[in-house]
Amino acid sequence: MLRRTYDGQVCSIARTLEVVGERWTLLIVRDAFYGVTRFDGFLNRLPIARNVLSDRLNGLVDHGVLERVLYQDRPPRHEYRLTAKGRRLAPVLMTLMEWGDHHLAGEAGPPSVAEHNDCGGRVSTRLVCACCGQDVDRAEVTVRQVR
Repeated sequence: MLRRTYDGQVCSIARTLEVVGERWTLLIVRDAFYGVTRFDGFLNRLPIARNVLSDRLNGLVDHGVLERVLYQDRPPRHEYRLTAKGRRLAPVLMTLMEWGDHHLAGEAGPPSVAEHNDCGGRVSTRLVCACCGQDVDRAEVTVRQVR
């Protein structure tokens, strides 16, 4: 039986799942990348209960993925904006989209594409060596425990 948390695991993937591994949470982050910032905007795009959305937004704020910014005083209303920490999830979302486009798109093809604003070319994710800058195939990667 799977535990509800990964507290005891010394693994960056498990720790990341604690923050964004729940389905609604990742879809909220996706929509934030698409420019949604307001509670009602998330509600309009996602078939999610208000209390669940509120809980997930609060969690993302608590973890520093989103920041809550007041945009109206009376009554108080907030926007939810991606932080620098949240924007670093872009490659994760792009990789999930790319994988889904490749394996799950069906005959009609992918429902959306990521394009470079300057030239219109397709954006893709890749593994790159931080030392030499070369593209690396997954078969050329070894994950080594450092502690």
